[in-house]
Amino acid sequence: MSDPDRLYLLLPAVYRQRDADQGYPLRALLEVIAEQADVVQDDMRQLYENWFIETCQDWVVPYIGDLIGYEIVHTAGEPGDAATAAGQQRNKILIPRRDVANTIHDRRRKGTRALLESLARDVAGWPARAVEFYRRLAVTQAINYPRLGRGRTVDLRHGRALVRLDGPFDELAHRVDVRRVVSSHTQGRYNIPSVGVFVWRLRAYTVTLTPAYCYEEQAPNCYLFSVLGNDTQLYTRPRPDAPHPPAELGVPAAIERRPFAESLASDRHRGDYYGPAGSFQIYLGAVPLGSARPQPIPVDAIVVADLTKWHYHPAPGKVAVDPELGRIVFPPGQPRVQGVRQGVWVSYAYGFSADIGGGEYTRSFTAPPAYTLYRVGEGGQFPTIGRALEKWQTEQPACAVIEITDSAVYVEQLSIVLRGKQTLVLRAANGARPVIRLLDWQTSLPDNLSIRGETDAEAWVTLDGLLITGRGVQIEGDVRGVTIRHSTLVPGWGLHCDCEPKRPSEPSLQLNDTPVCLTIEHSIVGAIQVTRDEVKTEPLLIRISDSIVDATRPDGLALGAPEGLCAFAALTIARSTVFGEIQTHALTLGENSIFMGPLRVARRQVGCVRFSYVTPGSRTPRRYECQPDLVEQAVADRFAAKEIATPAERDALQARERVRVRPEFTSVRYGTPTYAQLAGTCAAEITGGADDESEMGVFHHLYQPQRAANLRARLDEYTPAGMDAGIIYAS
Repeated sequence: MSDPDRLYLLLPAVYRQRDADQGYPLRALLEVIAEQADVVQDDMRQLYENWFIETCQDWVVPYIGDLIGYEIVHTAGEPGDAATAAGQQRNKILIPRRDVANTIHDRRRKGTRALLESLARDVAGWPARAVEFYRRLAVTQAINYPRLGRGRTVDLRHGRALVRLDGPFDELAHRVDVRRVVSSHTQGRYNIPSVGVFVWRLRAYTVTLTPAYCYEEQAPNCYLFSVLGNDTQLYTRPRPDAPHPPAELGVPAAIERRPFAESLASDRHRGDYYGPAGSFQIYLGAVPLGSARPQPIPVDAIVVADLTKWHYHPAPGKVAVDPELGRIVFPPGQPRVQGVRQGVWVSYAYGFSADIGGGEYTRSFTAPPAYTLYRVGEGGQFPTIGRALEKWQTEQPACAVIEITDSAVYVEQLSIVLRGKQTLVLRAANGARPVIRLLDWQTSLPDNLSIRGETDAEAWVTLDGLLITGRGVQIEGDVRGVTIRHSTLVPGWGLHCDCEPKRPSEPSLQLNDTPVCLTIEHSIVGAIQVTRDEVKTEPLLIRISDSIVDATRPDGLALGAPEGLCAFAALTIARSTVFGEIQTHALTLGENSIFMGPLRVARRQVGCVRFSYVTPGSRTPRRYECQPDLVEQAVADRFAAKEIATPAERDALQARERVRVRPEFTSVRYGTPTYAQLAGTCAAEITGGADDESEMGVFHHLYQPQRAANLRARLDEYTPAGMDAGIIYAS
């Protein structure tokens, strides 16, 4: 920051003295001039930085690309408006800075397998492994010149090779597949000119030093890595020093039993998966976790087992781990150290598609410019959230932030009472994923996380980066606004081992005559229940963006009121996925979203739905470019043009088209890695049906159709003549 008086100090002292006698008018003038001079100087400095791809502004990247002959892939869509945030985000995908920077370098490496892998990282941001399928063909080799790196015939005793079958790390030989790897109908693999570029779209998200879930339904020595009590596949944390071509340790791949067991049997590789440098680790420590750090279980004590039915019993001194289910079994009896009962703590990585819901990822904070900070957890002032709330209620600051610094589980009875014009932010620190677990504390009252505003209070509350399980959140009283961002309110309150919800009919968020405004961003929430007096108040304003609202079953109520009534709310929803029925007073705007349940709007005169999938039979405001309306209209146009003979054929074709464009998901259960991810068999009208040709739903901001189209074009450009390179999704 430059000195605003730097021009004034250049004047002779006589002029400054005269200016002081007159009240410093000259000084004020020169401060304004110095401010504008700083603007010009900063612009000149930026102009110099714009000459280099590493330091230039985002809007300059396409111009540098033109200078070196970089061609934009128009099949992926046209660039957006660089003056808007959405346009800038779209342009980062269509014209990747890293791809432009490496254009000349990549042209010199054209035709190499390593280049194809780096293209996937530079163009699409996906880790990749390129496989030349001709090396996996079953051929007769000359005895004098054997090639041991080629695929071998199947050996039923080689279990690891069987596990890798048809994957990116396949070692076995195959017969020739004459289908092309770039076919748009049925993709082939094992042919002489075929190269498969396996890409991983799922990311590995870490959880650091969090309590394991004691699965007492089976036995007190059985544990689950997931604190929610569900099976969770463990994932590899990609290592920066991974060799080329990348093996399992260099990509965010699911950890399987056999590779893990083989690594434990090797003195050289036993720390690849388990340990401080690996992907997960198990600790034993005091309960609750005090000043003494929990001690890690040594790798020599770890054994790999199939714990599908919990039948395996490890020997004394050993701990059985199933990485495919995320289960742990100790010897009979509680885990003990020198006869003292110990708690079990874990650090691991799980798979998911994007930065949605609570997680240990970096996010931007929203807080008032001036606030009082209360830190909870390791290194903080308070051991529990309740203690921090007591201190906050005693001091009553106008703006306060309660920040949780670790990924521990807080089992507390929380009640937040707001008075006057207060602002409270309850958030997780960056790199932490705290879990608030609500239990049955009261016999005659509900045990939700309660947020209540006293009479005439005009308070604002923000929940940021939290994972809340066991019960829902209840808001009542005079609360002006509530914001839920980057948080998870577990659908169904909790999970069974198979990720089925424990209480599928219970709402995760209850709003009783309050607040005035509810905002949900980048979050996963269960059902929302609104109780509001339609005579005395205005409709509740609900804004949902980049989120998942999950009623846990297709006929469940995702948004509504008790007793099957319509929620007295004006809903705005964008780039979101809804599992369940919505019953609302008004729908101001619905765009780029997927509604996997009937959408029933009482007031249809206002608002619109655009570029979304709306379940047939819904009652909505006017719709624009929605599915299945578009495919039904296309069939009707063919009937009007007499391409379809009878009304019966028209109706049958419309029914088939409605089924064809119905969104298909890899998984619809929260707790699975591919939760809410569109399946590979999903119709193109859904995967590219948004207003900017991205996919509809919660993962719209990933721009995966644009990434894939961009990568296909670059593979065509850099693949050697006579070869075909196709994209194969490993996750």
